[in-house]
Amino acid sequence: QVQLVESGGGLVQAGGSLRLSCAASGRTFSSLVMGWFRQAPGKEREFVAAITWTDGNIRYADSVKGRFTISRDIAKNTVYLQMNSLTPEDTAIFYCAARYYPGILPPPTGYGYWGQGTQVTVSS
Repeated sequence: QVQLVESGGGLVQAGGSLRLSCAASGRTFSSLVMGWFRQAPGKEREFVAAITWTDGNIRYADSVKGRFTISRDIAKNTVYLQMNSLTPEDTAIFYCAARYYPGILPPPTGYGYWGQGTQVTVSS
């Protein structure tokens, strides 16, 4: 089992930055992949970024490449999502998720553990 708790959401003006945090706890972090997803009003949940816990391999959605950075702090059992150059189109509930996967990086599906979500609102 993996427990996830997000924090760091809020209201920011367009062009601004926010950093989301996801504190993870559980029995083992070996082969764990941590991901960020988001769901905007009236839209389906979409993949944002993922990082493997052990090796730090990373994948981003095309829509956030160059603006968002995912990272992890192994000592703190925490994953971060640094979001820069935010636009109103980034407004969404952001969710931290986790899954076990033995390879380099899984497809953006199959995540079985989810946090409660944190609201990010970008004003124009």
